[in-house]
Amino acid sequence: MNTSADQIKKIEAQEYEDLVSQTKPKPTLLKNCIWAFVIGGLICTLGQVILNYFIGQGLTKLDAGSATSVVLIFLAALFTGLGWYDVLGKHAGAGSIVPITGFANAIVASAMEFKREGYVFGVGARIFTVAGPTLVFGFAVSILIGLIKVVFS
Repeated sequence: MNTSADQIKKIEAQEYEDLVSQTKPKPTLLKNCIWAFVIGGLICTLGQVILNYFIGQGLTKLDAGSATSVVLIFLAALFTGLGWYDVLGKHAGAGSIVPITGFANAIVASAMEFKREGYVFGVGARIFTVAGPTLVFGFAVSILIGLIKVVFS
């Protein structure tokens, strides 16, 4: 009798697993990877077009790179403020967090979240909740790399 109860439990467990596998959403990993690649590539292509434009206007490559960074940061901040960057992020996933635009989006989004608390205690105090740790890490690593370069060169 104990064996038949064990068999019934195994059958029930198998039926449950079958039901779960039927209702569980199928992962769209390939589609997500393709969208991330395409959108991230389009953001980078836009950056290259802007860079080429500034070089064509007579800026040096270094100055054109700086101007391109400023334009991309401005566009990411503007699109975040308008709510368009969130829509882009829903479709692009990781492709929308290309470093410079993703960082601008993170800073502006955290500032907008606390806008109701006022510009000083809301935006001013909370804008670096996301950016602060990143900046501190960046400063620390750059100092460490600088020290290594000075010591070993």
